[in-house]
Amino acid sequence: MNRQQQLLEALLFLHADPVSLKDIASWFKFSEREAATLVEALALHLSERAAGLAIQWVDGGVRLTTHPDLADDLQALLVDERPEPLSHASWEVLAIVAYKQPITRLEIEAIRQTSSERAIETLVNRQLIEEVGRKEVPGRPILYGTTGRFLRQFGLRSLEDLPPLSTSPS
Repeated sequence: MNRQQQLLEALLFLHADPVSLKDIASWFKFSEREAATLVEALALHLSERAAGLAIQWVDGGVRLTTHPDLADDLQALLVDERPEPLSHASWEVLAIVAYKQPITRLEIEAIRQTSSERAIETLVNRQLIEEVGRKEVPGRPILYGTTGRFLRQFGLRSLEDLPPLSTSPS
């Protein structure tokens, strides 16, 4: 790999969006035809050395991407990637479920005095709470409880390890 290819690889790495041949030509003081040749040479080099990266032509430009053959393996490795932090509402719902389980959505909303549907959905998607049954009342609403993942994530052996609720004067 020559110095220009190294520079192009680094520049493409720094740009998340596709870079036009016009921009590459401008960076290197080349014609667009010479820029295209440089891009192709870098693509060939990455391919020949079976690199984890590849050049992708997209949206009128080029970008550096992970090699398409690695997609499934990368997906498997990144399954435990940290998600966005929980919202305040989700933390509230999680605490209510942890201490009051099994509990219905309406019971959660009565405690919070606001809608909790999205927070419950988020917690179910993150596998921190789950359906644990149906309440034996008209309509048979879903009962929610915490999961094994909840216990592992918070380093608890069991729900008995939850800290006691403190009661503050009202």
